Amino acid sequence: MMVQIALMLGTRQLEGAGIEGASTDARRLLAHAMAVPAERLYLSVHQELPEETHKEYLKYLAMREARQPVAQITGHRAFWKHEFRVTRDTLDPRPETELLVEVALEEPFARVLDLGTGTGCVLLSLLADRPEAKGVGTDISEAALTVAKENAARLSLTDRAAFVHGDWFHGVEGRFDLIVSNPPYITEEEMTHLAPEVRDWEPHQALTPGGDGLGAYRAIAFGAFARLNPGGRLALEIGPTQAAAVSAMLTAQGFEVREVRPDLGYRDRVVLAHRP
Repeated sequence: MMVQIALMLGTRQLEGAGIEGASTDARRLLAHAMAVPAERLYLSVHQELPEETHKEYLKYLAMREARQPVAQITGHRAFWKHEFRVTRDTLDPRPETELLVEVALEEPFARVLDLGTGTGCVLLSLLADRPEAKGVGTDISEAALTVAKENAARLSLTDRAAFVHGDWFHGVEGRFDLIVSNPPYITEEEMTHLAPEVRDWEPHQALTPGGDGLGAYRAIAFGAFARLNPGGRLALEIGPTQAAAVSAMLTAQGFEVREVRPDLGYRDRVVLAHRP
């Protein structure tokens, strides 16, 4: 079977399963089976697809039909300027979270703390763009930290990125110029309405704290002031309806909220505050 035919049939299979973006997913999965970059698959469309590669591709299509995210199937996701390893123990890095990195890089910092680091994509992206900086990533999941450490090694950042197993500030020492976090913020009620790719395949403790979805922000607001150097910044990703509540929490703890930055969809996405 030619690569072009396999891609067409794979796209139809995913479309029949109701997968949004079926053609893109089919292309990424076929490229993964062929061990070539997805953007260069077009160079091979008239080649014959080896039988073993075709079998591997069919296996990936079946996994995607079961609504497993493509990043978990391929084991990696592009984020900011790099590729990051992804597993079922970590969130799949979202394009929206790149805004958190963008905001954090707007001012200099020497030491950064990433709360709930997951794959380490935010922390490691920041350190890769600031060669003089060092950072710490925390996570309550040991499995997620294993993935973050692997990503740090792949990016040659092991000497500048340390990781701590703990809940928010537990086990963290010293002060920082910058604290960032993309914490769990989905409400308990919203969880039932999530796409199955998220609800059934990503770690729930990284998606929701339960209740009103604000529990993580309460913990961060309470502990961050003492962990920041004077003049230090705090940048938090938020859900699109949470800006007012999170800003009020930070103000109550002595922070000055500088702005709420919207994403490309004009939804509130990042709250930026600083310690006077």
